[in-house]
Amino acid sequence: MSSLSTPLAGEELSRRDARPWLFVIALFAVLLDRLTKVIVSAKLEAGQAITVIPGFFRITHVLNFGAAFSMFAESASPTAVRLSLVIFSIIAAGIVFAMIWKMGRIFSPASVGLALIFGGAIGNLYDRIKLHYVIDFLEVHIMHYHWPDFNVADSCISIGVVLLLIELLWHKPKQTHVEDIGVLREAN
Repeated sequence: MSSLSTPLAGEELSRRDARPWLFVIALFAVLLDRLTKVIVSAKLEAGQAITVIPGFFRITHVLNFGAAFSMFAESASPTAVRLSLVIFSIIAAGIVFAMIWKMGRIFSPASVGLALIFGGAIGNLYDRIKLHYVIDFLEVHIMHYHWPDFNVADSCISIGVVLLLIELLWHKPKQTHVEDIGVLREAN
């Protein structure tokens, strides 16, 4: 009898709903994003920078009025751009929330990735609504290439996308347990 209850107990453990923990991950991403942006805003004036690794990495204080990589920042209608980005961000965050709710019952690279994307989207959405711009502060140079300034929220979104790709490209189909094979043979 005990041998039958042990696998069931293990199965029950793996069936626990991971969604609350995924939302904790998203909340942590939002809080870390906010904290870092508050610190940068308090320590640096807009446009200032501190070199951390010469020729490679700086902490900056950039006000991004556009989208990713400052696209549309120089638009003739900045209010329309901001409103469009707020609406897009709300819709995207809603879709990711729904995906977490539907698929987030277990921990997987994809579910953690969705949590990070959700947290990152909310972090940048907060800036767009409250400040009318996003605070970017991480600046990377690789040889002669200058990566556009970014922030913790952007990093969470990027890591989340990589985790989704890992799940998509290297997902292993669910393996059949030895006990299941025995049950199938008996049924035939």
